[in-house]
Amino acid sequence: MRIEDYAIIGDMQSAALVGRDGSVDWLCLPRFDSPACFAALLGDERNGHWWIGPAGPGRQLSTRRRYREDTLVLETEWDTESGTLRVTDFMPPRQSAPDIVRIVECVSGTVEAATQIRIRFDYGRIVPWVRRNGGLLQAVGGPDSVWLQSPVPLRGGDYAHKATFRLSAGDRVPMVFTWHPSHSPRPEAIDPDEELTETEAMWREWVSRCDAHVKTEWRDAVVRSLITLKGLTYAPTGGIVAAATTSLPEDLGGVRNWDYRYCWLRDATMTLDALLGAGYVDEAREWREWLLRAIAGRPQDLQIMYGVAGERRLPEMELPWLDGYEDSRPVRIGNAAVDQFQMDVYGEVMNCLFLSRVSGLEAMSRTWAIQRSLMDYLESHWDEPDEGLWEVRGPRRHFVHSKVMAWVAADRSIRQVERFGQSGPVDRWRALRDRIHAEVLEKGYDPARNSFTQSYGSRELDASLLLIPHTGFLPVDDPRVAGTIEAVERELMYDGFLMRYPIAQENSVDGLTGGEGAFLACSFWLAEARAMVGRRREAVELFERLLSLRNDVGLLAEEWDPRYGRQVGNFPQAFSHVPLIHTAHSLSRDDPRPRQAHLFDESY
Repeated sequence: MRIEDYAIIGDMQSAALVGRDGSVDWLCLPRFDSPACFAALLGDERNGHWWIGPAGPGRQLSTRRRYREDTLVLETEWDTESGTLRVTDFMPPRQSAPDIVRIVECVSGTVEAATQIRIRFDYGRIVPWVRRNGGLLQAVGGPDSVWLQSPVPLRGGDYAHKATFRLSAGDRVPMVFTWHPSHSPRPEAIDPDEELTETEAMWREWVSRCDAHVKTEWRDAVVRSLITLKGLTYAPTGGIVAAATTSLPEDLGGVRNWDYRYCWLRDATMTLDALLGAGYVDEAREWREWLLRAIAGRPQDLQIMYGVAGERRLPEMELPWLDGYEDSRPVRIGNAAVDQFQMDVYGEVMNCLFLSRVSGLEAMSRTWAIQRSLMDYLESHWDEPDEGLWEVRGPRRHFVHSKVMAWVAADRSIRQVERFGQSGPVDRWRALRDRIHAEVLEKGYDPARNSFTQSYGSRELDASLLLIPHTGFLPVDDPRVAGTIEAVERELMYDGFLMRYPIAQENSVDGLTGGEGAFLACSFWLAEARAMVGRRREAVELFERLLSLRNDVGLLAEEWDPRYGRQVGNFPQAFSHVPLIHTAHSLSRDDPRPRQAHLFDESY
């Protein structure tokens, strides 16, 4: 199926992808970054899946599906000649073990339903030993064990288990899939209907907390994005993963396949900004605690990403037994970008911690101590080249966005001293801020084109330049801001959407072969930039066109490929849903200034 044919369910520790045909094709347990026990998404059914749907030849795509209002509970329905079948899928908030609950019911008439499950551990590599135990199925392989509770008898064959069963209107068949470590006893069984009631109540209570803050005509899109971001949060630690998947390609059939099941500081800080704007201060506090634990130590050891519990070693490797989504190889787990130097994360972290204070989060002495140490390091390294925002695998460069974010780090440190009375060498930081500012204007701006450039001395542009007014580096009404927006539109637009940077050239900055789709976050940035410079009608047109790219349940991957009219990249992608939220709020305000204008003006 297409990437947009999937929906996500999750328990804020892991997540599953459920297709429109009723198949769970991706599930990692017990964490987002654990080995998958259903990996058909990156291979085929032999690599593990769990399908439920109408019986009969071939797989039928559902007639309709939806999330129950303001929840992460998914309903999928098929209209057949004899009646309507519904499957309700969810993962209840975790107690002793992770569970997937699938409730099959006949809405009307009489329907022949069927199910098939193939359990495979270690990303489809391990075929487990399966036995019946007290009327349940138990599968064991190495460190993993799962139980399948089903009132419908399942028959084994071809390394799978299947069943066909007839339902009449009102009949319900609940099935529960539970994981636990193979050396531990079986967890206590849950009641599916009770868990459904409690799961719905939990999500609706969480959404109700943002009602006073989400004042926009695009409320449904914003709330669905907020729920998605919450679903990508690892509840035990407060870490926020970039996406629920690995190796969904940015270029179908190509090599741009990366593991996004980790916590990028950049993505997480932007996500936190969106959650704070919706009134979720508790999430901000939990993320700050995760951040302080993760980055504790020497400032020169700061990484761009960490595991969900703050792990630092995320070695990248390939899984040759998986063919990849639509033959997009290699399939990778881990991410070698963890070893890159990306200067912008210093600015992202300093900005986020300052924003947390502005939003009412209480002060912590160790937070400022860590910020001081990060500034000490940045003072002596800001003028070095780096791999930049987009994690290029080519040579390091002096990326303009990276330098601007180094400026942000100095600026927010100064403001924290001035606004909250923190101690620090503010005069030295002011000198640093001025020096970075002057250098960027001298080396990162092309006066002939009235535009900033991707890196010092280059002629290429970069969509990240649209973020300059958001940071306060230049005001919105500066002619260099308008000139940059116009240049980016002129040179990076592709079928009405925005590319990250030029890649159709032999010496592409990212050092990779192949192309990619339009980056959705960048396109949202452009919509917001248009609004800031007074082009609101064009901004709304682009924003609503971007909203039309969401799938039928409101989810976005990383990119949109106009060549195929499809979503591409990992899914669902926090880095796409965050700017959706920001842009909706910006277009709903009378004040066209950037969303973080209150950082610079206490009266805002």
